[in-house]
Amino acid sequence: MGHLLPEGAIIVDEAQTSGVMLPHFTRGAPRHDVITLTGGAIGQGLPNAVGAAIACPDRPVLALVGDGSAMYTLQSLWTMARERLDVTTIVFNNRSYAILNMELQRVGATGSAAAGGKARSQLDLANPDLDFVRLGTGMGVHSVRATTTQALVEALAHALRTPGPHLIEAVVPSAFSGLKLRLLPHVLDSLARLPQPLARALKRKVSP
Repeated sequence: MGHLLPEGAIIVDEAQTSGVMLPHFTRGAPRHDVITLTGGAIGQGLPNAVGAAIACPDRPVLALVGDGSAMYTLQSLWTMARERLDVTTIVFNNRSYAILNMELQRVGATGSAAAGGKARSQLDLANPDLDFVRLGTGMGVHSVRATTTQALVEALAHALRTPGPHLIEAVVPSAFSGLKLRLLPHVLDSLARLPQPLARALKRKVSP
């Protein structure tokens, strides 16, 4: 994205855990704007992209959403197709509400094996797997799947040079899992108690 981002683009960022490094990798890109969530809810990414495209029809809009976030307001894709909006949507599909799994860790809901398994199953987006290519196509949006970096680059380059709405389903691993997922809540909770220079350094490490 940092390599292909056009001048004047509008990024609507609701990539959640998949977008943690977005500021780092787009800091050398041409001048652009970023609209992001303020926390506390998910699902605003796709409707925000619709609003940005209507407000600025001469600027390309790139909507970055997690698979869980996309499912909250998937009908926005139909609006993009109906209004022929110049929006490229990348759905980061890790088959999980990964951001909410992080919150489970923070509230201690994964304590016992039984309770933890039940809680985690409610945030699992597999069985059956979501097929965003079919979902997007069914709403009139040109949709493709990318399972490699090269495929993502090619799909994004095509979408950015072709007017109208596009969807790219990027199949990705979880950005936070295992030990990293277990440690992250403790790191975040400790920030308020640490000296400010150290807290800022840790925060930049987690989200540059």
